[in-house]
Amino acid sequence: MNIFLNKTVTIIDLGLKDYKETWDYQEVLFKQILDLKIKNRREALSLETPNYFLLVEHPHVYTLGKSGDFDNLLIDEKKLKEIEASFYKINRGGDITYHGPGQIVGYPILDLENFFTDIHKYLRFLEEMVILTLAEYGLKAERSKGETGVWLDVGTPFARKICAMGVRASRWVTMHGFALNVNANLGYFDHMIPCGIKGKAVTSLNVELGRAEVSMEEVQQKLLHHFAELFEATFREKAILN
Repeated sequence: MNIFLNKTVTIIDLGLKDYKETWDYQEVLFKQILDLKIKNRREALSLETPNYFLLVEHPHVYTLGKSGDFDNLLIDEKKLKEIEASFYKINRGGDITYHGPGQIVGYPILDLENFFTDIHKYLRFLEEMVILTLAEYGLKAERSKGETGVWLDVGTPFARKICAMGVRASRWVTMHGFALNVNANLGYFDHMIPCGIKGKAVTSLNVELGRAEVSMEEVQQKLLHHFAELFEATFREKAILN
């Protein structure tokens, strides 16, 4: 393990970005960290490994995790074109999910050896980041036993999911992450079985607050604040890539 722990995280705001382009970019950063870790082990070095946190909105897209069931996508290729959405089978955990405008998507690409080596704890911290953020808007968000992500009214007939999560990790390096519905078009969720869980609704922050729109930038800043506290991290100045 690298004894020189780097808890600095570089924030990269990608704006509105195609899913596949963002996925490819994640893979570049992921491989960069992995290659450095392998070099450290092979050559008995202690080179500092970087950490990144990508923030992005995607055009309409459905993604299916490696263990997901394709039948949870309820529309065919023709309908996908009609609603201007794309589809990808990807290498994260979890089942099917939707990304689109009005949703804050975060991809922490971290060397967890800089923080802690516990994937369960990592997922719980990401959930807690969202729970604490939503509490600032007066919402009591919770975990649902056996279901990764963040929910409202857990254990009632009105349970609804507001944030989906799915990650990949190798040698304690993470990629993929979370998607928080802020001003999301919930109609797109009707074309799938969210996360493969039948009978559960989906919601968005603006709907819960009865607003036409909630400031995406404000929510981002709250998420980053809670992430920094939970992970005891510091941030580099946000880089914006076009």
